[in-house]
Amino acid sequence: MTVTVLVVDDSKLARIVAGKAITALQPDWQRLEANSAAEALQKVNEQPIDVAILDFNMPDKDGLELAAELRNSHPHMPIAVITANVQDEIIAGVRALNATFVAKPVTEEALSSFIAGAALRLKKAGI
Repeated sequence: MTVTVLVVDDSKLARIVAGKAITALQPDWQRLEANSAAEALQKVNEQPIDVAILDFNMPDKDGLELAAELRNSHPHMPIAVITANVQDEIIAGVRALNATFVAKPVTEEALSSFIAGAALRLKKAGI
């Protein structure tokens, strides 16, 4: 079964960079992109999403708000929130949602532990 990862960022360049890192780490995963929280929620409602990587700073809704909505509807989904805004309050908010904080710039190395953990969780869940 193919794993589908949703990359949500209002910056096309950031989505490309994250996508390249994901492809390097998990070449068999299917990648979808969304440029806003609204588009992300629409995609999640239209098809199964296994993993979500969310930008924190977006115009319509921040990554914590989106992560909270996804967590409510998908309690076991591996979720990462990425941002250059490294503040204790944001990190605590991400962890309170049982999500992973990833500091920008997004690199293969920065995403590797989250992707490895997500792959393990999905394997245990039979996905």
